[in-house]
Amino acid sequence: MKWVAAPVALASVLVLSACTQEQKQGFLPGESGVTNHWDGIAGLWVTSWIVLLLVGAITWGLIIWATIAYRRRKGQTGVPAQIRYNMPIETFFTAVPVMLVLGFFAFTAQEQAKIEARYDAPETRIEVVGKRWAWDFNYLDEGVHFSGVQVQTDENGSALPETMPVLYLPVGKTTEIKLESRDVIHSFWVVEYLYKKDMIPGKSNYMSFTPEKTGTYMGKCAELCGEYHSMMLFELRVVEQDEYDAYIADLKKDPDNHGFLGVDYNPNQNLPGAGVPADEVSQEG
Repeated sequence: MKWVAAPVALASVLVLSACTQEQKQGFLPGESGVTNHWDGIAGLWVTSWIVLLLVGAITWGLIIWATIAYRRRKGQTGVPAQIRYNMPIETFFTAVPVMLVLGFFAFTAQEQAKIEARYDAPETRIEVVGKRWAWDFNYLDEGVHFSGVQVQTDENGSALPETMPVLYLPVGKTTEIKLESRDVIHSFWVVEYLYKKDMIPGKSNYMSFTPEKTGTYMGKCAELCGEYHSMMLFELRVVEQDEYDAYIADLKKDPDNHGFLGVDYNPNQNLPGAGVPADEVSQEG
């Protein structure tokens, strides 16, 4: 095996050294270090497809070898032996998949535990409320909110920037996003962050991360939620602290932005915990 491993390792190094940065990160969106989770997610993804590509190459090689080695030779008649045991290969085909499954599970669980961990005292807390087909952003520490509307499009079907809901976050701050839905299941997805999380009516979900680079990132709903699901878009703008403070100050200038927009506008009045319907109350009375 050492005579095989060395050429394979050398070939892998040569191939990877010729790859572009996009190829090296497995064609994933975003860039290294955009959040504290990005490198771990990208590393798991790239390592997984490299390992699976090697497994595929070995499997294809064995199939081709068996096709050639056990073909019917010239002058032979009848059907070749259909059953032939090879204990080393049988052991290989059993042990390797088991090790791969256990390995993928362990590394995935390890990375998922990091992603799902909540900060004890996040520096920025935002509540995002999904609604058909837009977003509301409650800045919980500042006592103000932003109410979004459905994104409108021009004659070419492109989103109009002035109708795009925008979520502001300060760079380098531990951030907790509380996710709520006002109607049906949505999914909060910042594409370049490689992370999405469902928003389920009647249930609060959380996602925690630290944005480590300033910039504007595309966000969207990743759960089919109705007729205008494709237009349920938003932008995430990660800015310096002074710009974030200036944005919050602008929101506070309008009294209509004070307070929070919760799920009390939920049209689903029969959710668990919503209380007894009015007609049943009158009948019981």
